[in-house]
Amino acid sequence: MSRFYVTTPIYYVNAEPHLGHAYTTIVGDALTRWHRLMGDDVKYLTGTDEHGQKIQQAADAAGKTPQEFTDEVAPKFADAWDRLNIANDDFIRTTEPRHRTAVNELLQRCYDAGDIELDTYSGWYCVGCEAYYTEDELDEGHVCPIHKKPVEHFEEENYFFRLSRFQDRLLDWYAEHPDAIKPSHRANEAIGLIKSGLRDFSVSRTTVDWGIPLPWDENHVAYVWFDALTNYLSAVGFGADDADYTDWWPVDYHLIGKDIIRFHCVYWPAMLMSAGVEPPKGYGVGGWLLVGGEKMSKSGGNAVNPLDLVDTTGVDGFRYYVLAETPYGSDGDFTYDGLVARYNADLANNLGNLAARVATVVGKKCDGVGPAPAADSSLAQAAADAYANTAKGWDDIAPSKALDATWSLIRATNAFLESNEPWKMEPGADVERVMGDALEALRIVAILAYPAVPETSQAIWERIGLGGNVVDQRLPDAAAWGGYPGGLTVTKGDPLFPRIKA
Repeated sequence: MSRFYVTTPIYYVNAEPHLGHAYTTIVGDALTRWHRLMGDDVKYLTGTDEHGQKIQQAADAAGKTPQEFTDEVAPKFADAWDRLNIANDDFIRTTEPRHRTAVNELLQRCYDAGDIELDTYSGWYCVGCEAYYTEDELDEGHVCPIHKKPVEHFEEENYFFRLSRFQDRLLDWYAEHPDAIKPSHRANEAIGLIKSGLRDFSVSRTTVDWGIPLPWDENHVAYVWFDALTNYLSAVGFGADDADYTDWWPVDYHLIGKDIIRFHCVYWPAMLMSAGVEPPKGYGVGGWLLVGGEKMSKSGGNAVNPLDLVDTTGVDGFRYYVLAETPYGSDGDFTYDGLVARYNADLANNLGNLAARVATVVGKKCDGVGPAPAADSSLAQAAADAYANTAKGWDDIAPSKALDATWSLIRATNAFLESNEPWKMEPGADVERVMGDALEALRIVAILAYPAVPETSQAIWERIGLGGNVVDQRLPDAAAWGGYPGGLTVTKGDPLFPRIKA
């Protein structure tokens, strides 16, 4: 059994969860569910980022202390992920003692290595990004290119991490690990940032007190990115539990948005190299889900609450849309019409219709008892191809490709039924052969679709008479043709995905 450790970014608690947060979290959930089916020992981490100037300002505006404010908002993220059926193994908050322990350990190691030094910073700072910018990185009028708001100019004494020392080491590491960043065009972006020249960056603030004090100088608190990134180590016991840390690190994939490539793919591995810690094995870099062509944000007034959409499509319908609609790594434009169209086409018309059609014919022509499949079925190759391409899609962190491969078996099975027209056959061996093959294809579909639509997959599993849970199936053996035993009671049930009127 191999271990598989995946993280989302930790989300700022200055606002409640929106569709952009849900997107990355659902991708991570589906990816880790796939690896559970593969028999891996999985750890899936998400959580909240609760320190820094942005949080302090939001708390002040709400008339609360920062701790009171974060204690109110952080559970809303945990609750949202529970509603979206996210099977995370851990939820970390940067206000937890275990996180402070890990941050202190990492800071001290980098300081002892001579890579953190006291200096003075003078320049431009975006509170929304919690990031420093040069003149040439800003839009006209000293406007942040991400938040489209003016940045602040300030000067203060900071400790700096000497990132400039790591250019060659980072380039060498990426040359030795060419597939570390997926998709590949995002790797080119990260390497371009490194080749363009690395500037030292601040790891502390003195004008903000909401944070973790530096272990060697308590007049400074840790700069939010140095603090936040360390959560990936905190959750595996870094600085406290060597056995757990050794078992799980390095992480297999950090799932991130394209706007935080610099911090994760440049700053973070350099920090780890300085501390004598192995860099992450890989990164999955997603694009943005845009609304009206703009990045979703509370400040932009275009944030979409994912839980509002669940009321329309159900949890699995929403999860499927998020995973299937936009190729991971590219930007997608969210529209309600697009959500309904995808739901009706792929779920109501294809998967839902297939499950209902099979159960109806088995009920009428086979006395409600599912026949066993034929070993030489014409669907066997379609099932083998679907598995191979689905597995490749998940291995490549390409959910839309993985699901299209799974749906290829649904399409093939619907075409198989249309060709054979079992509803016109008389009860007997011929119709049993057709329906046995269709039931076996549906069994395999239930397994392959599980990462995206877990509740639906389990419902199909039970309706075709199978016992136990889909989550306990183990690939690749479970996807081999011939696993449906026959002789099981098949039930139709209510429509899995009732059509939505556009």
